[in-house]
Amino acid sequence: MPPAVILKGISKRFKQTALRRDYITLKSMLLHPFSLKGKPQEETRVVFENLNLEIPQGISLGVIGRNGSGKSTLLKVMTGIYKPDSGTVRMNGRVSSLIELGAGFHPEFTGRENVFINGTILGLTRKEIEKRFDRIVRFAELEPFIHVPVRTYSSGMYVRLGFSVAVNVDPDILLVDEVLAVGDESFSRKCLDKMANFKKAGKTIVLVTHDLPTVERFCDQALWLDSGCIQVMGEPRQVIDAYRQEVARRDNARFQEEQSAETCNGLERVLSKDRWGNGDIEINRVRLLDGQGQERHVFQDGEDLLIEMNFQVHRPPPDWVFGIAVFDGKGTCCYGTNTDLDEMVLPPLQETGRIGIRLEEVHLIEGNYFLDVAVHARDGHNYDYQSGCLSFAIRSPRKDAGIYRIPHRWIVE
Repeated sequence: MPPAVILKGISKRFKQTALRRDYITLKSMLLHPFSLKGKPQEETRVVFENLNLEIPQGISLGVIGRNGSGKSTLLKVMTGIYKPDSGTVRMNGRVSSLIELGAGFHPEFTGRENVFINGTILGLTRKEIEKRFDRIVRFAELEPFIHVPVRTYSSGMYVRLGFSVAVNVDPDILLVDEVLAVGDESFSRKCLDKMANFKKAGKTIVLVTHDLPTVERFCDQALWLDSGCIQVMGEPRQVIDAYRQEVARRDNARFQEEQSAETCNGLERVLSKDRWGNGDIEINRVRLLDGQGQERHVFQDGEDLLIEMNFQVHRPPPDWVFGIAVFDGKGTCCYGTNTDLDEMVLPPLQETGRIGIRLEEVHLIEGNYFLDVAVHARDGHNYDYQSGCLSFAIRSPRKDAGIYRIPHRWIVE
């Protein structure tokens, strides 16, 4: 059985023209409206270069990747909306697609007229469309609006009608872009149920989405596209894990770059908005490390997180307590503790030292967090308190609500 989709040596480029003007303000534009610095500059953006891809018949393939990685362009090449600059595209079977919101709709025509136009584009005869018309309208839940111009439709109504036409032409290959995210939750479930029926019927589905749990749950294979290149293609969980690791690596690099820009006086920590204390003991370096001892600022749900503080003693105090606290973006304290609460027996102070605390299997809800660190006396008198000295992020495939994800399991009897 030949593959459903065969792409060989596909290359696709777009020309981009930029006008360079010497004015930079409204006043200069009005005074010199035709002033140009040279001719318009034309640049070429390469989306694909010699891309090869085969999709077996009867599988559901989830295409993931960052914005601008070429996912939507890939689907448009498959549908024929874009013609590749070089290479061949072969689609074995009837193709139906939902690529862009309202694509193929004429705003002045009614929903009924657009159903017939889209059905004809997708290869149906008028008699075939008439036979399926009631089913299309019923699935889209647009009975009261089918005879009014589609320019009066909301974005969700556009999606309903477009998807309903696409899935009711009985395609062999269904191509769906991220537009399903525009529909309401009930209709999104309805669409996934319909695609599940297609899957059982042995149809080929290519789904472009940022919803990684849906790819893991629904798709037989996943493809990670980055800068027009196929990074990994295979079992969804493995591909998604590789993609998440790369996203975390880039997020971590961005966090470090942002914090390095705020470095002051050569210290490696980021100076906080608020810092107070008498300075008897100074925390002069704070780091966040993962379970392997690598400095990071982006962590996955369930990972260990090590907070490491270097300190210097200027005037040895009679007693000392080290503490930490984690706050979310709203300023809510998610967790806090110190060596006194944990009944830690600290060794005698030296001139310099380092202390750390390992937070094990951190299950904070996905989001950005801020760290407070402090060293103070048992009576609460601060030697050095740094509020919001570091920020870090937690990434998670789950979408729980609250602050902390409590380990749990459902029991049904």
